[in-house]
Amino acid sequence: MVLDIVIILVMCFPMLLFTVYPGLKLGDFLEEKYAINEATKRKVVILFTIVFTLTLSSLLYYI
Repeated sequence: MVLDIVIILVMCFPMLLFTVYPGLKLGDFLEEKYAINEATKRKVVILFTIVFTLTLSSLLYYI
């Protein structure tokens, strides 16, 4: 169990290359559509990138 979590976290680092761009696009979309401020946009981008990275890494590990 612990080894699975460590492997997934190690796989997160290369997945960051693939998840930063969608996070930035989501932040830009929310800024234009809902007029959110810059601080909220940064939080959304960081949170989405982390969640999407963990999702991709776990899917890659378990599938």
